[in-house]
Amino acid sequence: MKNRLNTPASGHVTLVGAGPGDPELLTLKALKAIQQATVLLVDDLVNDAIVAHANPAARVVHVGKRGGCKSTPQSFIERLMITAAQEGENVVRLKGGDPFIFGRGGEEVEHLEEAGIRVSVINGITAGLAAVTSLNVPLTHREHAHGVVFVTGHAKPGDSGTDWPALASAVRQAKLTLVIYMGVSGAADIQAGLLQGLGASTPVAVIQNASLPQQRHAVCTLGELQATIVREGLASPSVIVVGDVMSGILAAADQNDTPDALLTARHST
Repeated sequence: MKNRLNTPASGHVTLVGAGPGDPELLTLKALKAIQQATVLLVDDLVNDAIVAHANPAARVVHVGKRGGCKSTPQSFIERLMITAAQEGENVVRLKGGDPFIFGRGGEEVEHLEEAGIRVSVINGITAGLAAVTSLNVPLTHREHAHGVVFVTGHAKPGDSGTDWPALASAVRQAKLTLVIYMGVSGAADIQAGLLQGLGASTPVAVIQNASLPQQRHAVCTLGELQATIVREGLASPSVIVVGDVMSGILAAADQNDTPDALLTARHST
């Protein structure tokens, strides 16, 4: 890689959270980093409108990582970052959501620091927050939830994964909101596990493409989670939100008394 934008001889890597998708949710600090980068390594779910802020002379490398699709090996991405930084480039690793919430940012920082590369992190709005906020629902509410748990529904290969019954008990006892990333493909197993500790009437929302014009969501009960996902054709990328904070929006949908009321689009343009 050639140092074309007059970066210092010693390169640097910045892990930048691009947010959930809406370009207007990008932070000012993230925008500045993107504009100053000489090399950008861009995840699959990053909006093209965000990448458009890059300097025209910068090299943009798309390193796709999406569930159900062929992904760029993580080791290859890390080698690209290290090599570019060693050549004096100002590297931005542009990641959907927040780099440190299921973005493998921690692993990347470890590898970069081991290689002697200077690295910094710029947070982004995570999809779990943006998704539920788009419904005007809080993740925490003093009458409904004392806290929130972010958890992945996609276990690392060879890992036994989340103990859903134990987590359900903790959610019930501590009065927590549960936000599940990458859980749509395993929703049947997640539902079965959570039902061992939570009631079938527990409110749930599934939000697909949070913050984007094509956002869709369905609200239902935990007992109807898998059936609702199948019926409404919801797919990745989606976030599943479980807990009493969703009770108001579930009650409103029930009052409408039609299946279509459970599925809405956030934007019309």
